[in-house]
Amino acid sequence: MTATSTPPVDVRPDPAGAPGAPAGRTGPPGLWATGAALAILGALLLGFVAEVGPLGHLRHERDRRVGYAQLREQLANATAPLGPTEPGTPVALLEIPQIGLREVVREATTSGVLASGPGHRRDTVLPGQPGTSILMGRQAGYGGPFAHIADLARGETFLVVTGQGEHTYKVLGVRRAGDPQPARPTGDAALLTLMTADGTPYMPDGVVHVDAELTTPVQQSGGRTPGRLAADEAPLGSQTSAWFPLVLWAQALLLAAAALAWARIRWGRAHTWLVGFPVLAALGLAVADQAALLLPNLL
Repeated sequence: MTATSTPPVDVRPDPAGAPGAPAGRTGPPGLWATGAALAILGALLLGFVAEVGPLGHLRHERDRRVGYAQLREQLANATAPLGPTEPGTPVALLEIPQIGLREVVREATTSGVLASGPGHRRDTVLPGQPGTSILMGRQAGYGGPFAHIADLARGETFLVVTGQGEHTYKVLGVRRAGDPQPARPTGDAALLTLMTADGTPYMPDGVVHVDAELTTPVQQSGGRTPGRLAADEAPLGSQTSAWFPLVLWAQALLLAAAALAWARIRWGRAHTWLVGFPVLAALGLAVADQAALLLPNLL
């Protein structure tokens, strides 16, 4: 009789930790926290860069087109605001061909309003009316509509259209901190000041002003918002009302990142990122949108 040999039994432990366990299902518990932290950081960085960069530019362009359609309808129906109105409402069209600028001006100057385009300071009169009107816009973020206003030269003219017609302004000069201010207009005189951040883009070191005088007939005043200007509408102010939604969105991002870190251990990397990346990206953009409102409004 021929003896048969029994093959040796492999008694080495299963590399996955348990017989038959799918690959990628187990791992050190400490990786959960690390994975969640990295997911949160990546989502925040991606969302913030996109928000103040390409997505911010696209948002500005969309809002500019929508605002122009709204203002054009108001001008055609003679319903454009002539005085104080709700924040974010289109009130004027600003055209400066020398720097390729054609923007809809909205009421108020908070970070949220200036993300859509230039804003009108509510404690000043509208362009074309007696007194000083102030328009503020961003230097770099969300399309940077006022990026080149400091390039305007003395004597150059530009146009502002409101519900009271077309108003032509002549540039008096560019002014920075320490430079003398123009004389306060009296009687029927009217001035317009354009304001934006000064210095390196996204790293402002002050405010630059462009002063211009009205050369067309002055119109009747529609008044201005009474009281002191809110801090979030002042030059380089931040929109503190964004803190509450920011905390809520950040909590949602934290929970989603923790859930995905757990899912990565259970499902594996490929399946988790296939499902989780769109969720983290959306939440990261929501957090970044609110965080951007806390930055200086002229950024």
